[in-house]
Amino acid sequence: MAAVDLIEFWRGGLRESVHRGHAVVWDRGGMVAAWGNPGAVIFPRSSCKMIQALPLLESGAADAAGLGPRQLALACASHSGARMHAEGVRDWLHGLGMAEGDLRCGTHMPWDAAEHRRLACSDEAPCQFHNNCSGKHAGFLTWNRHHKGDAEYHLPEHPLQQAIRAATEEVTGENVAGIGIDGCSAPNFAVSIAGLARAMAGFASPAGDGRGRAMRRLTEAMVKHPELVAGEGRACTDLMRAMGGRVAVKTGAEAVFVAIAPERGLGIALKVTDGGTRGSEAAITALLVHHGLLEANHPAVGKYLTGPIRNWRGTEVAERRVAEGFVGF
Repeated sequence: MAAVDLIEFWRGGLRESVHRGHAVVWDRGGMVAAWGNPGAVIFPRSSCKMIQALPLLESGAADAAGLGPRQLALACASHSGARMHAEGVRDWLHGLGMAEGDLRCGTHMPWDAAEHRRLACSDEAPCQFHNNCSGKHAGFLTWNRHHKGDAEYHLPEHPLQQAIRAATEEVTGENVAGIGIDGCSAPNFAVSIAGLARAMAGFASPAGDGRGRAMRRLTEAMVKHPELVAGEGRACTDLMRAMGGRVAVKTGAEAVFVAIAPERGLGIALKVTDGGTRGSEAAITALLVHHGLLEANHPAVGKYLTGPIRNWRGTEVAERRVAEGFVGF
């Protein structure tokens, strides 16, 4: 089963480009809908950070460290490295007696424009707190401190990563199909699109056991603090705000996107095969509107899907369209 057309870009009356991919919607009863190949195996990349945070809560490490919703939101974040993100992670680790050097995520310039400009116009270099995955790694360090693990918590053979692998297999209902190393040096476990959607449905309809409580706390933290999960002007933050804290969404590198809708018990997962973020942002927006989770006339829908594309002079020159056979409004 091949990937299917999801999002098209039109200019001058011609289809200029198309984003193809796979998408699955899952609920309490199983698969609700699918486009492309639901069995396609992918690396979820950062879309699965909620799964990677499950051992942090299930082990008792989060409660022992006194973590609140802000820290849990950062644990699930691919943040922009704004000052509030970097300082949030710094304060979290300092409160546990740890420092920037304990992280293993690496350093890059922040995506946040103000913080990027501040660093570029000064003699200060970015640090690992600015890394978009620093919150996830702070969660890793919190687990590791609780369990007195060795410093190289990011290695696939480390007990933490083995616990994350086990959690991944349990919530997806699948054996891990492969192991890749993410941009932040942590392992990323390959699963199918359907398995990822099933996992998100589990977060949407959590059981009353310890895992269910952990899933609920992570989802609630994300929707309570969308600004920490991504940042100003970013799709995850914009879409969660647009849905009024009712739905959690999370992007991953190479055009993966997931959504958790507790009121409907829905989990959504998609992958655009060309890796283009503009395609995955448009596709998740279309799915959210199609399932009644996001108002079609909300400005966020215009930003990521229905609004015109303008050139540098502000002239309307192109448009996005939902491909025929995908979803309609």
